[in-house]
Amino acid sequence: MIEAETKLNSRTVLQGKVLHVCVDEVKLPNGNTAEREVVHHPGAVAILAITDDEKIILVEQYRYPCSQTLLEIPAGKLDIQGESPQQCALRELAEETPYTAQSVELIYTFYTSAGFSDEKLYLYQAHDLCKNSTARADEDEFLQLVMMDKKEAADALNNGRILDVKTIVAMQYWLSQ
Repeated sequence: MIEAETKLNSRTVLQGKVLHVCVDEVKLPNGNTAEREVVHHPGAVAILAITDDEKIILVEQYRYPCSQTLLEIPAGKLDIQGESPQQCALRELAEETPYTAQSVELIYTFYTSAGFSDEKLYLYQAHDLCKNSTARADEDEFLQLVMMDKKEAADALNNGRILDVKTIVAMQYWLSQ
């Protein structure tokens, strides 16, 4: 087993609305020290939602850091005090799409970029969908609904149309079923 690095000190370089960035000095297993830049994130959820007619629910939205529009499964950050990842998944599906779900089931939990961030993502599959949501996306979100069957989804993956890792993981899971 690899020995853990030990934090010696830490300094905040950014305290934003979503992210907290710090530079930590750590002691390495060999006794040397190194700096680690760490992005702290509250965590997020993503929802694999498949309709009764076997279509995956996706949203297109412009992602400023990537300078392009991406095709993604519905998702959002854990930013409401006391809200569980499961509750967040149900809420985000209703806010970003016309659909609600009676329940969600956890598929995977994973770190999105473990080399520099502690963001943990909870990937859920939605069950018992109903097209009845009256919730609205956040004021700064502009989303376009996209539906794909398995062939269209596989083509989108193979043609590089899907660049978002949470969507790739969810689609690979769905396509392997």
